[in-house]
Amino acid sequence: MEFKHTPVLFKECINLLNIKEDGIYVDCTVGGGGHSLGIVERLTTGRLIINDVDDEALIASKAKLSRYMDKISSIKGEFKNIVEGLAKLGVTEVDGFLIDLGISSHQIDDSSRGFSYMQDAALDMRMDQTSNFSAYNVINEYSVDSLTEIFREYGEEKFAFRIANAIVKKREKKKIESTKELASIIIENYPKKFDGGHPAKRCFQAIRIEVNDEIDNLSMSIYSMVKILKSGGRMAIISFHSLEDRIIKKAFKDLNSDCVCDKSLPICVCGKTREVVMITGKPITASEDELIVNPRSASAKLRVIEKI
Repeated sequence: MEFKHTPVLFKECINLLNIKEDGIYVDCTVGGGGHSLGIVERLTTGRLIINDVDDEALIASKAKLSRYMDKISSIKGEFKNIVEGLAKLGVTEVDGFLIDLGISSHQIDDSSRGFSYMQDAALDMRMDQTSNFSAYNVINEYSVDSLTEIFREYGEEKFAFRIANAIVKKREKKKIESTKELASIIIENYPKKFDGGHPAKRCFQAIRIEVNDEIDNLSMSIYSMVKILKSGGRMAIISFHSLEDRIIKKAFKDLNSDCVCDKSLPICVCGKTREVVMITGKPITASEDELIVNPRSASAKLRVIEKI
């Protein structure tokens, strides 16, 4: 199956990264290579490092970027480990980082990957297909309390407990093995007159985040990447749901803050100084034109910072 993915907020990302032709840039989640192509086209003596945890994404992106491979190096892994991966390449300073937290169109459309609640497939949802932990483990091994927590926290699901309880009762009779089985359980435990989109959307999102440890990866990564960002270098992150955006906003605000001591203290004792400036105040969202061409961009938010 051809790897297809339309890069979200493409022009905004490329413009706000403020690309230097001799700079070093890292696409932490290369996907189909759309954003990376925009970066590498602007480099002369510069270098682009691409990374992804998905082997299919790396293969597809290298094909898309084949004309420029003399300027490109690649890493495979979770982006929380990107600094270590860069060090192995001898890269200790970077001019720009891009993280696109969205799931690619290819991963959704390829039913065998198990990301879609619209197509029947084995419960999978692994970005890294060499991992031994999948959606099957979450659904068939987590307790009612654990399932409820991830549905609420990662999916903002109103009916989290009802759905979690139904899943556990169902698997007592037979293991739940497919996306169709899971989606049916969720639908059965939703109000009949619900008009807020497909009932399984939030739970499937939550399971995907849990399987791929996406939230823990994010917070840790932001701080480690900023440490090796050059003065004047920028970090751009595209998020797709409110939990991700809150984590990014909190980290950026902390990095943009000076003293965090208790205000009652007469002098600063923490020694913290501001490390970045905000390039975007409010997050940038897709234009009406982009929404028409790519409806999946509707929930995308872009935030950008610059290292002082």
